[in-house]
Amino acid sequence: MALLIEKDTICALSTANGVGAIAVIRVSGEDALKITSAIFSKDLTKVDSHSVHFGTIRDAEQKVIDEVLVTVLKEGKSFTGENTTEIACHGSSYIKQQILNLLFKAGCRMANPGEFTMRAYFNGRMDLSQAEAIADLISADSKKGHEIAMNQMRGGYSDKIAHLRQRLMDFASLIELELDFSEEDVEFASRTELNELVVELKEKLTLLTESFAYGNAIKHGISTVIAGRPNAGKSTLLNALLNEERAIVSSIPGTTRDTIEERLTIDGILYNFIDTAGIREATDEIEKIGVERAMSEVNKSNILLYVFDAKELDKETVENDLKRLEREGLSIVLLANKTEEMDTSKLSSYSEKYPIIPISAKKHQGLEELKLELAKSAEALSTESDTIVINARHYEAFYNALADMNQVENALAMQISGDLLAMDIRSAIRHLSSITGEITTDDLLGNIFANFCIGK
Repeated sequence: MALLIEKDTICALSTANGVGAIAVIRVSGEDALKITSAIFSKDLTKVDSHSVHFGTIRDAEQKVIDEVLVTVLKEGKSFTGENTTEIACHGSSYIKQQILNLLFKAGCRMANPGEFTMRAYFNGRMDLSQAEAIADLISADSKKGHEIAMNQMRGGYSDKIAHLRQRLMDFASLIELELDFSEEDVEFASRTELNELVVELKEKLTLLTESFAYGNAIKHGISTVIAGRPNAGKSTLLNALLNEERAIVSSIPGTTRDTIEERLTIDGILYNFIDTAGIREATDEIEKIGVERAMSEVNKSNILLYVFDAKELDKETVENDLKRLEREGLSIVLLANKTEEMDTSKLSSYSEKYPIIPISAKKHQGLEELKLELAKSAEALSTESDTIVINARHYEAFYNALADMNQVENALAMQISGDLLAMDIRSAIRHLSSITGEITTDDLLGNIFANFCIGK
């Protein structure tokens, strides 16, 4: 993708492909109004910005292609910052292609993936982190994911980064000023104040980097493994949660040989449920692989739903299984299954460490209590930071800036010379600047915008 913004005018279908009631074709560039007017029944070059006009699209022989609404957004007042029109036509594949063909003949070219957003970035309508948030907003599969992406698109941590960056630049400038007067042995940058700033910045950067685990889980779905002994009711539970017969259920132990994954949104949060093979000593090679995969998924998950047959499994076996499964950072919920005709008052003795919920997966009993516990487990993943990092590139930049701050702190403790201090501070500034786009490369921009859909 060419990264230099040219004067040419671009167009693309901005709504999804396929047949629908309506479709929107976006045109942006210096000649957007002129080119659209060439195929529209009204001159749009003299109308007001943010106005909508009804008319017809006609071909070279003046044959009517469609009746449309055209929205006009003039330079400086549009998403891209350029003259823009948005043609709302009927959703016929034929109509959409005919209008695009007419625009091409009138002087447009097809937009590259993400080129509208890229132009918005280059024209100062948003910084790079806000541009990336648009892609996250489009792909958001849950209420929480939508909230985080929307917050970032509206500024998110852009102001916070700008503040941190400016304070570092002020100190870096003072330290470099000292170097100009090195022979006079003067100190313009107070080392005490710099140390206080470093401690403050480290706290903020630590919160931001730690928030990524939660943000990444929210963005891609909280990994929730369903594990337990064979015939405990794991697959029945998955089917009950999905309210459909997704997994094969059988009274034969070891029916599930591989992992089964399904996504489900509960109270605005996306969960990736993974049904696994029963954990036991495998009786054949295929089942052994299934058990190994089950353990692998447990090791990668955020939440473990340990399902056990309350009628069959004893407390000691449950405890031994949990010792094998538990690890730091893993939230575990015990589900005592097949309790529809049981006295559940004694189940609390199975574990003092983890919550226990009596359920009947077959009869869909206890699922609401389970959903409440899932919400608690998801909340436990969150951090104290009021800003959540969901972008891996941003996480890497914050992580590297934090490493630079550690270097500065160590250098201050060792009374290292100002030139080395300035190098580490400048490095931190570069990492922070890369997030919002003050410092970029063509390769970075090309990679970011190439992942956008055409039309955005």
